[in-house]
Amino acid sequence: MKFLARRLLHGLVLLAAVSFFSFLLAQMAPGDFYSELRSDPRVSRETLAGLRRQAGMERPLLVRYGAWVRSALRGDLGYSLAYQSPVAPLVWERMRATLLLTVTATFLAWLIAVPVGIWSAAHRGTWRDGVSRVAMAILLTVPDLLLALALLILAARTGWFPVGGKASSGTQPLYDLAWHMALPVTMLVLGLAPALVRHVRSSFLEAMDSPFALSARAQGIPRRRRRYGHLLPTALNPLISLFGFSVGTLLSASLLVEVVMGWPGLGPLFLEAIMARDFAVVLAVVMLSAVFLLAGNLLADLLLYRFDPRIRTVDQ
Repeated sequence: MKFLARRLLHGLVLLAAVSFFSFLLAQMAPGDFYSELRSDPRVSRETLAGLRRQAGMERPLLVRYGAWVRSALRGDLGYSLAYQSPVAPLVWERMRATLLLTVTATFLAWLIAVPVGIWSAAHRGTWRDGVSRVAMAILLTVPDLLLALALLILAARTGWFPVGGKASSGTQPLYDLAWHMALPVTMLVLGLAPALVRHVRSSFLEAMDSPFALSARAQGIPRRRRRYGHLLPTALNPLISLFGFSVGTLLSASLLVEVVMGWPGLGPLFLEAIMARDFAVVLAVVMLSAVFLLAGNLLADLLLYRFDPRIRTVDQ
């Protein structure tokens, strides 16, 4: 319990710091939601000043930040000037689509990375390992935007996959949703899996070269049992940390993919808010990304605490 309490307190302090500095940067950005009205001759300076005063933009920075914190504690996450409504309903509606995309992509990326990484390590020095490493290196060097454009061109020219949205009329809901998810999920998996494969391979090779692995081999333990019953648990520690990091960062990575692929998640909403200078929505998306990153790290810490007795010993 002490371990969990310390991690939660640490996370809350980091969230408070992220919220303050994000709010500060948003307020320091040039222009605001009403900036474009300055060039409109039909809007007088008095009217513009009244709108800014009504939105609370003339108040001191700390007063505005305190008002935002109170709104966030109420669950509103501020007020959107572009949509004329609290931010929370706008964000939660898009959040479900983003979570569906990222959770599916994370699961598939790890489902591919673990067996491929173990297979590559088990065939170290052979042509199979060489082919696997070259393929992963190519995927790592190709820009994500180029991969996304290639997938979009494939979908547009062949008609095999729908482009944009997450539903079409006249089709079965579950099948239709899965078909719309195919391209963005593929993009996220291609971006995440190569790095995971390399880390899994490295961790497994380190376990294979350890003295206890050589001892297990000398005792005649079957290869499959030795690989999955002895080596894999040993290689788990760095992989658990990587799992938490991948969970936390994939939300941020998905924002660009959603914009390019037309997936109606947080990405398009985030871009629209930036273009409109609707900083309440921008701040909400940034805070959600920070929450996911901290939640992923907390999950990794808890898994390490559960599987690594050395951490429990230090904690006591």
